[in-house]
Amino acid sequence: MPSVKEVCVISNRLQRSLETADHLLGKLQLAGFKAVDHLTSQTDLIISIGGDGSFLKVMHDLEYPETPVLAINTGHLGFFSEITPDQIDLLLERVSRNEYFIEEMAPLKAVITTHDETSTLRGINEVVIKSSLVKAIHLKIQVNGQLIQRFSGDGLIISTSAGSTAYSYSTGGSIVDPRLDVLQLTPLAPINTNSYRCFTSSVIFPPDACIQITPERDPEGYVLVSADGIDFPQEYFNTIDVSLDEKRIKMLRLKRHDFWNKVVKKFL
Repeated sequence: MPSVKEVCVISNRLQRSLETADHLLGKLQLAGFKAVDHLTSQTDLIISIGGDGSFLKVMHDLEYPETPVLAINTGHLGFFSEITPDQIDLLLERVSRNEYFIEEMAPLKAVITTHDETSTLRGINEVVIKSSLVKAIHLKIQVNGQLIQRFSGDGLIISTSAGSTAYSYSTGGSIVDPRLDVLQLTPLAPINTNSYRCFTSSVIFPPDACIQITPERDPEGYVLVSADGIDFPQEYFNTIDVSLDEKRIKMLRLKRHDFWNKVVKKFL
């Protein structure tokens, strides 16, 4: 493993997180690391302090960097966190000895095409497509060019396995082991009447799937697309193509990630 010399520390503004950041910065300097508060070309490790929301914000703000990242949890039970503040000494000891490994995680990439432009969004947990008005949205869903369904309802959630315990789960989606690279499509309030027939449970697709969303009624105006809770309103769109990104988030791990233990503590 490459040696870690420069560490970028980013904290949310909560008191416990700020205190943890101050404590960590002092420990880093004593251990001989260079500590910075912004990402540079020399940064070897990013440390996010806060909860899962803070981690997602850091990744978004830094535009999903290739630099490895580790999350210290100062909030509720964090699915992305590796340690708690009382384990900082252990972290520095392991990193000093290069006793860690990198676990890669694939975010989602959503390519939005309108009449005028093409834009790309990324999300670690999910991409959500729904009407920004209080009305049903009508969408055509294709996977790798094959028509799957004409959907009517409040909207759709497309999530990663890492995001399966977030918004998708709260709307009836399945919990997926993060070691599986899959896409999960979960309907939001699907309409099922004599006129509309929509799936009512989530559907799992393989890692090479490209889920294409197009308006069933042209044009489908005032659509809200969000990635990890960050909203990107679209007045109109032609297509939204969602797939697993070729980029990877590199998580620094001290031990094998105990995902199911966290599931038991949080949900069961």
